[in-house]
Amino acid sequence: MERSTLSVAIITYNEEDIIERCIRSVQEIADQIVVVDSGSTDRTREIAESLGAEVHTRDFDDFSSQKNFALEKCRSEWILFLDADEIVTDELRNNIKKALEKPQAEGYKINRRLYYFGGILKHAFQPEWRLRLVNRKADPRWSGKIHEELLLEGRVGYLKGDLIHYSYKSFRNQLEKSVRFAHLVALEKYERGKRATLLNLLLNPVLSFFRDLILRKLLLDGRKGVLFSLNSAVYTFIKYLYIYEMTCQQKEGKNLWKRKDAG
Repeated sequence: MERSTLSVAIITYNEEDIIERCIRSVQEIADQIVVVDSGSTDRTREIAESLGAEVHTRDFDDFSSQKNFALEKCRSEWILFLDADEIVTDELRNNIKKALEKPQAEGYKINRRLYYFGGILKHAFQPEWRLRLVNRKADPRWSGKIHEELLLEGRVGYLKGDLIHYSYKSFRNQLEKSVRFAHLVALEKYERGKRATLLNLLLNPVLSFFRDLILRKLLLDGRKGVLFSLNSAVYTFIKYLYIYEMTCQQKEGKNLWKRKDAG
């Protein structure tokens, strides 16, 4: 049975350790692979091009803008959006094929599982359904600067199989990402009127730890779950520390924070 065509859209920045695995996991089903790179200083671009991807360079402003730019470069009837550190499993790849042969919806959500400290978190954040496979005719578009969301017009279905998310290469890499992302989120929240006190610095990380450990079921993942909860609490502390610093500067009549510093 003839299937609809598929473009795969990926945004990248210094992903040379994982981009090959990401692209190879979809080569079998992709008619076009589009990579939008925001100025990598490693071999990300070269690796992607060697695997047949169309690589475009665009300065990063926010996640939605990057992904919408990638969407514009896609030519196929269907578009699959991937992060550069995500791998499509065999089961998911087969079910994407079936969906393209006989679509039952205009978009499909896919479950994502996090690979962390040597293994996949089996209980935490499950299921984590993400809308990733969309029909161009459904007017897909990304919205939101930080916590971006894919929107479309039409029915949404669900596909069996997982995306495996290799988000962190090491503790150092997780800490670096936490600092960078906390900075971006803090700026967005501050611009929307959010302010912080010393109580937030003391209380919110503790609440974050127990929320993840108990409510999000990370405790069921044992050692890996406890470590992730602790690191999440560190991220929360950094985020509120940024907001607290901006709050204090405002009281002192200073304006040292600029959006351009959010890298």
